[in-house]
Amino acid sequence: TELLKHSVLHADETPVAMLKPGNGKTHRAYLWSYCTTAYNLTKAVVFDFADSRAGQHARDFLGLPGEHGWHGSLVCDDFSGYKACFEMGVTEAGCLAHARRKFHELWANHQSTIGERALRFFVQLYEVEREVCELDATHRKRIRQERSRPVADAMHLWLAEQRKKVPEGSATIKAIDYSLGRWQALTRYIDDGELPADNNWVENQIRPIAIGRNNWLFAGSLRAGKRAAAVMSLVQSARLNGHDPYGYLKDVLERLPTQPASRIDDLLPHRWQAAPATT
Repeated sequence: TELLKHSVLHADETPVAMLKPGNGKTHRAYLWSYCTTAYNLTKAVVFDFADSRAGQHARDFLGLPGEHGWHGSLVCDDFSGYKACFEMGVTEAGCLAHARRKFHELWANHQSTIGERALRFFVQLYEVEREVCELDATHRKRIRQERSRPVADAMHLWLAEQRKKVPEGSATIKAIDYSLGRWQALTRYIDDGELPADNNWVENQIRPIAIGRNNWLFAGSLRAGKRAAAVMSLVQSARLNGHDPYGYLKDVLERLPTQPASRIDDLLPHRWQAAPATT
């Protein structure tokens, strides 16, 4: 509920093994991740465990369709599961890092001159991002429009020209078409100071999960996965807010029995304050 009050969110998903009931085998489930942006003063991430990668899970989390559903800007990659959200009023914000990655692979694997030239455009765009990351949204937007927009326009023109020269079916065409096909979404951040340029922030929140699953191997059931997701949401949100997760959870569990229900949100990681030490 707290997360959905904010108008810009990141979204991503990562596979997690889940034990199938009855036969002792596992199948691929998914941990969907949603968080506020690095620009937002509210630092929060919510993991939502689901038994598949179906886009319906994202729509359910966002309350779509529905008059009271979430209708902000969603920063995500090109995964088709999010597409229906954009038809229901959510604004798509693309991930510049995903577009860059495809050209980097061209350059790294094939020494592609097109890949190398494209990377130079991305270098210029990210130089601006490094300079504006600490600014407020108004100043960030103004500088992006002054400096990033000309670079993006030149890159778009260049990509369109290269598209005419490259053979169909090649890796180069796929990289070019990824960017051209999502250009509006990829460059939407230039005209909105609240939007980040890429989806790296949520990928950073998922990383501990991707590392941890090598240790805990699988979720024992859908219910167990959802419980684990709830705990991981609190732990990772506590980290984002600079808290020691153990100290945070210990304090919350001790205070819960006497905490009034009307003030339960005071215990959320971004609002929590440690109980004063007793003498």
